[in-house]
Amino acid sequence: MAEKKHGFATRAIHDGQEPEKVTGAVNVPIFLTSTYQQEEIGKNRGHEYARLTNPTRDALEESLCSLEGGTSAHVFGSGMAAITAMCTMMKAGDHVVCSDNVYGGTQRVFDKVLANYGLTFTYVDTSMAENVAAAIRPETKLVHIETPTNPMMAITDIRAVAEICHAKGVELSVDNTFLSPYLQQPIALGADIVMHSTTKFLNGHSDGLGGVLICTTPEQAERFRFVQKCTGGILSPFESYLLLRGVKTLAVRMKQHDANGRAVAEFLAGHKAVEKVFYPGLTDHPQHELAKRQQSGFGSMISIELGSLERANEFAKRLRLGLLAESLGGVETLVCHPATMTHAAVGPEGRAKLGITDGLMRISVGIEDVEDIIADLDQALAG
Repeated sequence: MAEKKHGFATRAIHDGQEPEKVTGAVNVPIFLTSTYQQEEIGKNRGHEYARLTNPTRDALEESLCSLEGGTSAHVFGSGMAAITAMCTMMKAGDHVVCSDNVYGGTQRVFDKVLANYGLTFTYVDTSMAENVAAAIRPETKLVHIETPTNPMMAITDIRAVAEICHAKGVELSVDNTFLSPYLQQPIALGADIVMHSTTKFLNGHSDGLGGVLICTTPEQAERFRFVQKCTGGILSPFESYLLLRGVKTLAVRMKQHDANGRAVAEFLAGHKAVEKVFYPGLTDHPQHELAKRQQSGFGSMISIELGSLERANEFAKRLRLGLLAESLGGVETLVCHPATMTHAAVGPEGRAKLGITDGLMRISVGIEDVEDIIADLDQALAG
């Protein structure tokens, strides 16, 4: 009889994080070494050089693989390094279909860097699966989606898009940064690769950059290990340690993020100074039912329309508890202005097409007392 799989919170604390064998230390040590002594020529103890492997990083990759339900995980120095590594699976002439409302940095690396090497990209509204089917060409090798999207909170049906991709021999990658594996499991819905900016909810403490690719095939694993070895864009032992620390509390943090996010969204939806709220947990969100089916919660990412740059800036300046900062997923509430921060590189025309106005603000609701978060947003909006 197969051993029963442990629950998510148990795996987050234990998988990959067994006590250290020599001393019994409960936490995985930070192995600050660039190289390893070899017993004799051609014989080592499992490690040769730190660009290839590091015990702290190995433990982290085992942990993240377990949480996403993949077959291997590969960490990189940032989310953008992970996305770039993913695209090394392709060659000149290959084609990628991508969500049109992705993080601006993703579109920037696709169009301004990788396009120079002969890859081509098509951006579509993936919230309608038929758009994906129509965009796939014979040379398409990958479909990359964000769900929910950044910052408009559109939802893509992962299972439906996965079926389309697999029928056409195309792989599907999902950026799961906004929800974390606690609230969404893309591989269980058919995704071939899951990507995260680990800087965000996985780390959770706004103190370390990172990115990860979680695989489902030996071929992907071999490729990404090779990219780690050859290009060297790996995660450092210290930041691997910080991320392991963050993952241990992922379950309890995400429960609070989700609870606070729902309460703040309801408050904002009823506020006279807010013209529109973008949050899949609200019943008037066009894909609310899909979000309920596909996710185990709605998370803490909310966007609001305030009507103008002047009103958005006044709101930002009046914040006392919330911090105007270009990130998300930390324990503290973070507020971002997408038009000048995350999506500045998209340009005015691109932002207008996506609905990213000068009055749009994105809120990453933290895990402070929700009454304090709401009071701060209320006084900031009063301006």
